[in-house]
Amino acid sequence: MLLRKIARLTKIISLTSIVSAFAAQSFADTLAEKVLPLRERAEVTNSIIKQRLDELVPLVMRQAGVDAWVIIAREYNEDPVLKTMLPATWLNARRRTVLLFIDHGDARGVERMAVARYAVGDLFPGVWNPEEQPDQYARIAQILGEFNPQKIALNYSDTYALADGLTFSEQRDFSNALPSQLRERIVSAEEVAVGWLETRLPEEIVVYRDVMDIAFGIIKEGFSSEVVRAGETSPADLEWWFRQRVSDLGLGTWFHTSIEVERSDSSVANIKANNLDPEILYKGDHVHIDFGISYLNLQTDTQQNAYILNDGENDAPRSLKVALKAGNDLQDILTNNFAVGRTGNEILKMTRNESLARGIGPIIYTHPIGLHGHAAGTTIGMWDKQEGVPGTGDYPMKANTAYSIELTALVDSPEWSAEPMRMKLEEDGFFDGEVFEYIQPRQTEYHIIKSQ
Repeated sequence: MLLRKIARLTKIISLTSIVSAFAAQSFADTLAEKVLPLRERAEVTNSIIKQRLDELVPLVMRQAGVDAWVIIAREYNEDPVLKTMLPATWLNARRRTVLLFIDHGDARGVERMAVARYAVGDLFPGVWNPEEQPDQYARIAQILGEFNPQKIALNYSDTYALADGLTFSEQRDFSNALPSQLRERIVSAEEVAVGWLETRLPEEIVVYRDVMDIAFGIIKEGFSSEVVRAGETSPADLEWWFRQRVSDLGLGTWFHTSIEVERSDSSVANIKANNLDPEILYKGDHVHIDFGISYLNLQTDTQQNAYILNDGENDAPRSLKVALKAGNDLQDILTNNFAVGRTGNEILKMTRNESLARGIGPIIYTHPIGLHGHAAGTTIGMWDKQEGVPGTGDYPMKANTAYSIELTALVDSPEWSAEPMRMKLEEDGFFDGEVFEYIQPRQTEYHIIKSQ
C-alpha cells in the first residue's frame, strides 16, 4: 500500500504539449495534481509511523540503554514527541494519553501500549480500564512494577525543547505513584527522543523528495512575471501570495514566508533620486525568499534567490552569478565536513576556517529538519553564535539524518555594491553516514523574472 501511494506521489505530468498562453494555469494544475487527498495522505503517514515505531523505537531505546520509555500528555498540551506518534485520525491527545514502551529483549521485542481511556488507533492497544482501576497512574505503576525496568525514561531535557515535553504536574504525579525503588530509576529520555526525531527511514526520504518537489514548484511559480510585476508588487504582496498559494493547495506551513530585497548601489541611488517607494519591487532587484511547507508529516525549509531583469538584460549580472557560486562553494565546504561522530561545533569550526582561507565570509546556521522545521539533532552554528552553540552544537552527528543547509556567504562584489553581497541559501538534504545528498537539486542558477 505504501509503495503504491509513493508511486502516485512521484507521478510526472508532461507540459510540453500545452500552449504558452495557458502555461501559468497549467503549472498550477500540475502542482495541485501532486498533492494527495487527505485520506490517501493518512494512508501514507500511518504506514510510515507504524514502520518507524516498529523499527526505530527498539533501535533508539537500546542505543540509550533504556528498557522502559513513558510519554505522558494531556489534550491540547501534547508532548512534541507524542504528536509525531499519533495516527492521522488523532489530531490531538485525548484526555490524558500515556504511551508506554517496554523492551522485553530480542525475543519479544519492544511492546507498546496506551495506558489511557482509549486505544491509540491500531498502533497502541489500550491497557487501562477505568472501571476496574480508576487511578490511571496506579495502573501505570502496576505495569512498570510487574516488568521491573532498570531505567525508566521520561521526556525531560535541559538541551532540547522537543525532548522536554513532560509537564511539571505530570512528572510529579507519575513519580509519586511509583514505589521508591522504581522512582530511583527514572532517567532523561533525551537520547531516545532525539534519536527518534532525527532518524529518517529510506521510505521517508522517498516521500521527502516529492514534498520538496512541490515546495520548489511553488517557489518557481511565485518567482515569475505572472506573479511579480516590477514597479507594482511589494515584498509583502509576494509573501502573502506564497502563504495563500500553500493554503489553496491544501498544504500547511510552519512559518510565514519572508521576502527580502538586495539592491545594487546604482539601484538604491535611482530609487532615491526619483522619489520611488523602496517597499516595492523594481527591475534590477535581487529577491530572496525563505519558504517552507508542511506535508505528509515532513517540513521543508528553503532559501533561494531571483533576479528581476532590467531593460536590455536577458540574464542576471555576472557579479550575482559569482556570488551564487560562492554560496554553492560554501555549501560544499560545509557538507564535505559531515562525519558520523563529529559534533556540530567541530563541523562549524572546520567549515569557517576553510571558507575564510578561500576568501568566502561564512555565517553558518544549519539545523536538523524532518518531523519539525527546526528539529532535534546536530546544530551547526546559529547566525549569532559563530563561535559554537552550547548543548545542541555538542551533539555528535548520526547517520540517516536530514539537515537544512542554511548559511550566508559574504562575497565582495564591487560591481554590485561597496558592501559585500549577502548570498543567503538554504537547501534540505540527507546524510546516510557517508554521503550527503540534497533531497532535490539545490539552486545553482537564479530564478529569472522577466520585466513586464
